[in-house]
Amino acid sequence: MASIPLLGLSLPPRKPFAPSAAATAILTARSPHPLRSTATIPLPLRRPPPPRRTTISMSYNPTPAADRLISAASYLLPLFNGLQYGRFLFSQYPFLAVAFEPIFPLLSLYRSIPYGSFVAFFALYLAVARNPRLSRYTRFNAMQAVVLDVLLSLPQILLRIFNPGRAGLGYKIMVMGHNVVFVFIVACFFYSLGCCILGRTPYLPLVAEASERQL
Repeated sequence: MASIPLLGLSLPPRKPFAPSAAATAILTARSPHPLRSTATIPLPLRRPPPPRRTTISMSYNPTPAADRLISAASYLLPLFNGLQYGRFLFSQYPFLAVAFEPIFPLLSLYRSIPYGSFVAFFALYLAVARNPRLSRYTRFNAMQAVVLDVLLSLPQILLRIFNPGRAGLGYKIMVMGHNVVFVFIVACFFYSLGCCILGRTPYLPLVAEASERQL
């Protein structure tokens, strides 16, 4: 009986059982379900939807040519009445008169009509600026030309009140005032003419707000 424990001590210790890799793969593999098919059915590939094309409609409504023509012709009234303020510049720089030679025939016809300035003023004001049948673009430009023509009468009123004479400081101030008014009128005319040709609305300083209120 005493030899049994000695035999137990002499035997090598047992190693724990570790299944092999092949056995582990077999044991862990799932068995197919008897009612479930193992065949793989190829699914049709879905193509991504084509990108949507965004159509941008650009509607451009240009100003009619008749409106642009009437609007551009309206600014001839303040130009004709404002050329008188350029007499000092014309005498000092004769080449400026050459630049205005194309409109001299129209200016001569305009001045040949008795009371031509008053007739043109009221015709432009009543027939164009106050005509509801015309577009607002045409009426605004006509009203702006009328207001600009009214402003041209202010220097004449000041000259009648304050007589500057033929020499001295008052005469120099008068010459400078005439030159400034002439340059302002010519700049307004060419700016408005360019805007009317392109179909845009010209906004003249000191004139546009008064014209908006009159419409």
